[in-house]
Amino acid sequence: MTDDLRSAGAPTLEDVARAAGVSRATVSRVINGVRNVDPAIQEVVRQAVSVTGYAPNRAARSLVTRRADAVALVVSGAGVESGAEGSGSRAAGEDGSFTAQVFADPFFGRVVTGVINYLRPRGMHPVLMFAETSRARDEVVAYLRQGSADGALVVSTHAEDPLPGLLTEAGLAAVLYARPARPVPISYVDLAHQDGARLAAEHLLARDCRRIATISGPLDVPAGQARLAGFRDTMARHGHPYTPIVEGQFTQESGEAAMERLLTEHPDLDGVFAANDLMAMGACHVLREHGRRVPEDVAVVGFDDSSAALACRPPLTTVRQPVEEMAAEMTRLLLDRMARPSSPATSVIFEPELVVRGSA
Repeated sequence: MTDDLRSAGAPTLEDVARAAGVSRATVSRVINGVRNVDPAIQEVVRQAVSVTGYAPNRAARSLVTRRADAVALVVSGAGVESGAEGSGSRAAGEDGSFTAQVFADPFFGRVVTGVINYLRPRGMHPVLMFAETSRARDEVVAYLRQGSADGALVVSTHAEDPLPGLLTEAGLAAVLYARPARPVPISYVDLAHQDGARLAAEHLLARDCRRIATISGPLDVPAGQARLAGFRDTMARHGHPYTPIVEGQFTQESGEAAMERLLTEHPDLDGVFAANDLMAMGACHVLREHGRRVPEDVAVVGFDDSSAALACRPPLTTVRQPVEEMAAEMTRLLLDRMARPSSPATSVIFEPELVVRGSA
């Protein structure tokens, strides 16, 4: 953009349209996140926005559109004692701090990254909210009803969480990360967890591990149930009718405690599948303390491919959950829902991938 144009006043949609060589209506559709615009044209428009320095007048536009141009990113639990974890756990810390558990888990940071990366090019930002109590859930619903945000991206951390049902009953736009434990007519993104556990089992068996145990996630959480079911089913299909199981809480500490118990009850085990990377890291730590080499004596496979997988020693072989991509898709679904309030709920299921590193 030239200095003459800058001096003429704030850049307008017409300025962006001229710079991009498209119509004003096309620029408006791109800026407002309308889906059916060719990706190449979207990129040209975004470059023109950058070159011209155009910034939409949010306050003025909100008066016309009756939209806040903001979405709520809600981390929700089922009560005061509920906590958060990378795959949907309910465990809180001993201090009862719900928010401390959320920020301590690498999963949540990946969700935020995916959401922001999708919203930022569209000139939108998330409003972070916590809903771990009945009062907090009521505040979220009221916030949305008042129009302070146009919709909610919900990361639910407990199978008994009533928030998805409250949002649908209120007719509010919302999308979940992970399918709801109970049937609710709400859109969601999720992973094919059973298929991911199958990949883990097949990898351990292919390494000639024969005395394999698993540290499951919380069994009142759908992801924990699905990963355990997929693992047990695959083991059974390969002639292993019994797999020792200790339930964990998707935390490193619970992985350590589970590994201690498994070594006590099954000292000859040679393979472990932990249902997330934090628990797998805890398992590796305990194995080293007991003089067991990983992977020579005991092979360990995690789940998620989080930062913990790379921080672990040795680096974890793990099942990748593409959290950032899933969070971005969750955001896309919400914007689509906001643009088309009468559209039916939908679901998008992502495929897992085995990432082989040093632990197995």
